[in-house]
Amino acid sequence: MAIGTLAERPAPAGAPRAPAGARPPSRRLAALTGALLLVLVPLSAVHLAQGTAAVGLGDLVAWLLGDDAGAEAAVVVESRFPRLAAGLAVGAALGAVGCVLQSVSRNPVASPDVLAVNSGAHLALVGAAVSGLSLPFFGDVAVAFAGGLVAAALVLVLTGSEYGTMRLILGGTAVSLLLGSLTTSLLILAPVESTGLYAWASGSLSQNGLGTVRLVVPVVLAGLAVLLLLGRRLDLMALGDDEARALGVPVRRTQVTVLLVTVLMSAAAVAATGPIGFVGLAAPALIRLLVPYVPGLHRHRALVPLSALMGVTVVLGADVALRAVMGAQNAVRVPTGVVTSLLGGLLMVALALRLRATSTHGAARGLEVRGVGTARRGVLAATVGAVLVAAVVAAVLVGDRTLLLGDLGLWARGEAGQLVGIVLDTRVPRVVAALLAGAALAVAGTAIQAVTRNALADPAIIGVSGGASLGAVLVVTLTPLAGFWAVTGSAGAGAVAAAAVVFALSARGGFASDRLVLVGVGLSHVTTALVTTLIVATDPFNATKALTWLSGSTYGRSYEHLLPLGVACLVFLPLTWAAHRHLDLLSLDEDTPRVLGLNVPRTRLLLLGCGVALTGTAVAAIGMIGFVGLVAPHAARTLLGRRHRWVVPVAALLGGLLVVLADLLGRTVIAPDQLPAGLLTAVIGTPYFLWLLHRTRAS
Repeated sequence: MAIGTLAERPAPAGAPRAPAGARPPSRRLAALTGALLLVLVPLSAVHLAQGTAAVGLGDLVAWLLGDDAGAEAAVVVESRFPRLAAGLAVGAALGAVGCVLQSVSRNPVASPDVLAVNSGAHLALVGAAVSGLSLPFFGDVAVAFAGGLVAAALVLVLTGSEYGTMRLILGGTAVSLLLGSLTTSLLILAPVESTGLYAWASGSLSQNGLGTVRLVVPVVLAGLAVLLLLGRRLDLMALGDDEARALGVPVRRTQVTVLLVTVLMSAAAVAATGPIGFVGLAAPALIRLLVPYVPGLHRHRALVPLSALMGVTVVLGADVALRAVMGAQNAVRVPTGVVTSLLGGLLMVALALRLRATSTHGAARGLEVRGVGTARRGVLAATVGAVLVAAVVAAVLVGDRTLLLGDLGLWARGEAGQLVGIVLDTRVPRVVAALLAGAALAVAGTAIQAVTRNALADPAIIGVSGGASLGAVLVVTLTPLAGFWAVTGSAGAGAVAAAAVVFALSARGGFASDRLVLVGVGLSHVTTALVTTLIVATDPFNATKALTWLSGSTYGRSYEHLLPLGVACLVFLPLTWAAHRHLDLLSLDEDTPRVLGLNVPRTRLLLLGCGVALTGTAVAAIGMIGFVGLVAPHAARTLLGRRHRWVVPVAALLGGLLVVLADLLGRTVIAPDQLPAGLLTAVIGTPYFLWLLHRTRAS
């Protein structure tokens, strides 16, 4: 299994070199190790001293000296010391795992999160919990190991064996979105069985005694021992697969062994504390920054343990910072993984800004397709419209109670019976919401892809939907009595803010493909972490009300909720279509529209504004619906070619069709229970996205 081909390079020519007469590498490594330990000792002491009980550093010192501290000692031993021990074990595991994953893949962003290991393990554990399975710790580890291994294998197989940073992130993000949608759906469908799981889902160090920690520590120590034994092989594999084989390294067997060991360690960490995000990305990245300055640090027998120490520092530092900022009482409800996810998202944005931006021409070629029906565009468009009408009628008639066309006709004339009236009065607004939101997201995706000339751009993937969901959840959680117009306005403001950040940072490279997507993915992680904080800090036992926004559901929609979205569609859909010639020019290259007299900055801003407005109102209406803005425009171009005169309206029809069908299936597959529409769109969109990622790979 070739996990990567991007060769690890030596330090650049301009990197600082050790001066003549400098201390030997062993001293520098010892100094670095000592510095990390000097940071960890007081950090651990502060970590133990923080809490809701009045136990300070003085009581801690007295307890360590053996003095009788009474109840204070019990607080430290029974509550805080297990929390500290969990942070030490999990931080070390994730730091070491991220280090070796980056080495064997020769990719600086490889980590348990990016490879979807944590998402797979989390889904497996939540599935076991909601199904009523009560397993011992090692049973949980086995379940998490199976889920994480399947997820990692899926990412590696579907993204191919030759990929760079962006393809790995996109493939892992797509699989994580799919697995996350499944997990969220389980949390919504089983609110009683999953009570308290939402906070744990983001990674919490809270422990009930030392029982779990005693079981996870041997797994972590054994994994570290195996990785250290493989250190020499990992050093040689950094030269490249062929060179390593020539030197006698069994490359394939080493890669498989590393993958199994790292997934096992990640599974044990997830089973103990939940998925604490991005420690496996941040800790090794910070250590690798010191490689040019510390001779010998590039060797894995030094790199792995120091990454483990840095992982502990990141985890404990995040927990200490959380309690210092929010206070001990409020921080109890907020998981530590929220802080590390914020750090990981910001680190990904910083990485995007440091990477040399690739040309947009490769991404633009993904827009250059020859439609299969360009000779009969009108017939194809009419066919898509007819299919949409049939789907809408079916969605109105089918549900927990099936109706007939005659019932629909009577209801339209106001002559239906009471039961039929009640059913249709609740079902029709849901169908209309799905139709309008699907059309809005599809046209938003069409505009964003054309303006940025990026075939992989999507409102959800590049962070715009995440900003809208943050704005909506902010109002829902902090002001429960706020009207729907306030929610819509807040969602729109969040979308605008997110779009401004993403487009401003990526515009420096001319909306280069790598930079735009990496900034958007990083911002998505930041907004998700903030949404999690809002949910668990305000009402952790009623998280379903805000999870609705994250999973995308038409449940409980009324005509009042549709008014802002209807107005946005009425204004911005025709406006986007009217600019179809501008979309055609902007999607070609940077020079052609300027030569033809088009004011590129103003036109780009106008069309991006249309996409942001449509996204914000759609998210406010039915929540986060992923991949519609990606699938519908590509399907329209595949059918009709790249002329936006046809692509915009057909993409709107296809987007509406996709969400209407997803909502219909969600209401009927497990009736009377319901699945969010966002789950079904993720199930459809993830394979399509991975295929598109493969199709648009760099030559």
